[in-house]
Amino acid sequence: MPAVTTPLFPDHTVDTAPPAARRAMTGVANGFGYLPVAVGRMAESPETLDAFLRISATFESATLEPIAREVLVMTVATRNRCHLCVAMHTGKLVKYDADPALIAALRDGTALPDPRLEALRQFVHDVMDAAGGVSDERIREFLAFGFTARNALEVVLGIGAYTLSTFANRLIDAPLDPPMAALAWEQQA
Repeated sequence: MPAVTTPLFPDHTVDTAPPAARRAMTGVANGFGYLPVAVGRMAESPETLDAFLRISATFESATLEPIAREVLVMTVATRNRCHLCVAMHTGKLVKYDADPALIAALRDGTALPDPRLEALRQFVHDVMDAAGGVSDERIREFLAFGFTARNALEVVLGIGAYTLSTFANRLIDAPLDPPMAALAWEQQA
């Protein structure tokens, strides 16, 4: 008889989750209209779930405009190979009426058609490649596209938020929920 194994990261519901995660889960479920499986699995650590929700909400209030924030998120998500994040944030870009060529380039990890947003995408890579130790010259090049020093620090905030998300989603093997199926993403070779 085969052994029955317990999943490492159970698909918690609000009723089965650790009590400290239930309020956050209810809020997410109300916002989405359903409870994403990733949230149910991440609820195994209420602290991780809460940290992600708080830091992502803080990033949403940053001075970077919404499309620029999504460029950052998609850059981190494709770099970290988080199929769930790419699908979810493709959906956000569609809701923002983003240029389909921009969305396709972000999903493919190729140069963006908008030079300012491409400068942002490259800066995100620079910050990640250098673990924050970006040269003054590269920072000035980023600022030359109309970004501010505040925006440069907001890039660090966004990278932190979505590194947490992408790493957690990959660790818990977060599946794509049915409402996101049409936006599925496969990493390009």
